[in-house]
Amino acid sequence: MRLSILGGGGFRVPLVYRALLDDPARSVSELTLYDTDPRRVAVITGVLARLAQGRTRPVPVRVAETLDAALTGADFVFSAIRVGGTAGRIRDERIPLSEGVLGQETVGAGGVLYGLRTIPVALHVAERVAALSPGAWVINFTNPAGMVTEAMAQVLGDRVIGICDSPVGLVRRAARAVGADPAALEDPARSGYDYVGLNHLGWLRSLTLDGTDVLPGLLGDATALGSFEEGRLFGPEWLGVLGALPNEYLHYYYFRRETLHSVRDTRETRGEFLDRQQGGFFERAAAAGAPDAVYDLWERTRLEREETYMAHSREATGGWQRDSDDLEGGGYDRVALALMHAIAGDSGRRLILNVRNGTTVPQLAPDAIVETVCEVTAKGARPLPCAPLREDQLGLMLQIKAVERETMAAALFKDRDAALRALALHPLVDSPAVAARILQRAATDSGRT
Repeated sequence: MRLSILGGGGFRVPLVYRALLDDPARSVSELTLYDTDPRRVAVITGVLARLAQGRTRPVPVRVAETLDAALTGADFVFSAIRVGGTAGRIRDERIPLSEGVLGQETVGAGGVLYGLRTIPVALHVAERVAALSPGAWVINFTNPAGMVTEAMAQVLGDRVIGICDSPVGLVRRAARAVGADPAALEDPARSGYDYVGLNHLGWLRSLTLDGTDVLPGLLGDATALGSFEEGRLFGPEWLGVLGALPNEYLHYYYFRRETLHSVRDTRETRGEFLDRQQGGFFERAAAAGAPDAVYDLWERTRLEREETYMAHSREATGGWQRDSDDLEGGGYDRVALALMHAIAGDSGRRLILNVRNGTTVPQLAPDAIVETVCEVTAKGARPLPCAPLREDQLGLMLQIKAVERETMAAALFKDRDAALRALALHPLVDSPAVAARILQRAATDSGRT
């Protein structure tokens, strides 16, 4: 199979390549990278070359000069683009913060601004895939993953699937907290789980191991909850009341005051940190030359990135450090590889994915993208039935889905009213006047660059 990665100069591309090298099936015969930044992709190919050293028959890597060249003949396409780069992310975060509301890459006003900028480009990618490789499967990493996948699905239908590593990480951490055999999670005869929501907004509502739902016991065990990230983020009291384990990004909703206070007091947003950190990495790596030196620099930078993930939310809940098990990286790339194998091998494997709703959540439109447990075969990913949502869960999903759809309409039709509705209707934006100022400031700043 031929795999193409759009955003091939991305910092985390080596994680994908490492997973391909470790793949016992050796299912990918060629990896193609495409990026609009030649310097970045040159550095990343150097890291990949170092990873391939000493390997028997490593996956060959080529760099495509154009998008069309990258897509032609591809069997799978990983879309991992960042429209506007980290400079765009900085604006997405700082503009809302200047108005006293949260600005985050995928959540709140920041997520809306990022979606407005990204959706037109993602649609162009989808149209070129449909024209050049209509049989290819697109696996979307690009954030905001839910709305970007939904926009691309207007062109590609079910042949685009969105992925995120947060849900599977949550399931694994919960299973680890109750002392479960890791192999049980890979065996449908021994385990099952009910996870449903939207991207970066979902809940683990049951976790069955060997016929017993262990989630109620976990939610009542403060010590066990304190052993993993989500337990520490949300706290045993709130989790016991909530009766479910939320995706880590729901911390922005449930503890908006505490998180906003932490972010507003910081000297550096996450986007500013990544811009400084990754900009420095690519500059030093381009000058380093030697493959070993470039790889060592990449590994140190990757570890620092993982250590500081969601630092503001952790600071708002006591300033604790991430567990060593969660610093390995390689979450989303393992999900992507598992999805690719499940489609190619027609395996029926269960994965938590971003797919068209169908009838999974009856209150949402059939073509709305939801994040839930799916069965994956050669025909793609089919969402499995789930228990009815509670009113609080459904209400938040409906509101955020309305925001996503208004964002898509605004991006597609250059509709300012839709953009204003998207911002003002978001539960983390507390005033239409604030929304209007954010929108005006974003348009002004965009015009300057």
